[in-house]
Amino acid sequence: MSSAAYSTIKLFSGSSHPELAQLIAKRLRIPLAKAQITQTPSGESKIKIQESVRDYDVYIMNTGAGVINTSLLELCIMIHACKIASARRVTAIMPHFPYARQDKKDKSRAPITAKLVANMLREAGCDHVITMDLHASQIQGFFDVPLYAEPSMIYWMRENLDIQNCIIVSPDAGGAKRATSIADRLNVEFALFHKERKKASEIARMVLVGSVKGKIAILVDDMADTCGTLGLAAKRLLEEGATQVYAVVTHGILSGPALQVIGDSGLEKLVVTNTIPQGEKAAACDKIEVVDISLVLAEVIRRSHFGESVSYLFNEVPIAFDAFQQ
Repeated sequence: MSSAAYSTIKLFSGSSHPELAQLIAKRLRIPLAKAQITQTPSGESKIKIQESVRDYDVYIMNTGAGVINTSLLELCIMIHACKIASARRVTAIMPHFPYARQDKKDKSRAPITAKLVANMLREAGCDHVITMDLHASQIQGFFDVPLYAEPSMIYWMRENLDIQNCIIVSPDAGGAKRATSIADRLNVEFALFHKERKKASEIARMVLVGSVKGKIAILVDDMADTCGTLGLAAKRLLEEGATQVYAVVTHGILSGPALQVIGDSGLEKLVVTNTIPQGEKAAACDKIEVVDISLVLAEVIRRSHFGESVSYLFNEVPIAFDAFQQ
């Protein structure tokens, strides 16, 4: 389909991940729309939309990366600016949704911050939200288009590993559903760890349920932050007889000592998507491999704009960029 077909789309980028926005625009064969994003000396975000959005289908890409609160407020301001400038529809693209782990009231007076963020986007004027691999299934109801990196990750596994000799492993009981889904699609076995914690950020021990002896173990999770769990799990899998250990994660936050933990863990590779910028981290650690999900996001924009079903993307990776050409 030619770029003329997208003449009523405007794609803007916030400051959190302009590289991903550029890749999406390239996939769609459209230029990024112009917006000026600055900060005042007092620290306030100042946004200026530099072209008309009247009656356009507007998409704004800003992920949960960098200074999270600044990125989130930038997105809300850009949504509001486009909405009051008479955009026909405004869709937020947040591949990594910030505050997703604060999704339930697990103690007295605890906030449900994930719901608060969803409310902020709605009040700003957002019509739809496109996000990927939310931390917990119960918050999918906050969003219109929750996507999954699973098809892209399965494609990487099939292209790079001897699948028949693999076993899928969940690093905790909460990820069992994700692990079993991937194992079923690959027709391989799965195992999981049961974690016992001393406190929230400190694991006392990990008990493996299942056998990994003589297998290539693939740890799967939605996000890796400090990588303490993945590092410990990788060491335990090697002790249990796994021949190699890979970790496949959607959101590579990789904060604090994460890179050192990865280097010392015995992992062959940590495979992450580019929902969060990974350039500097991948350059600093040769065990990190990045899977590009811009094609998936471009395809969901195309399908959303033309009123097509996006359910295809829950199970399949768009075959090639040529799919955009008619």
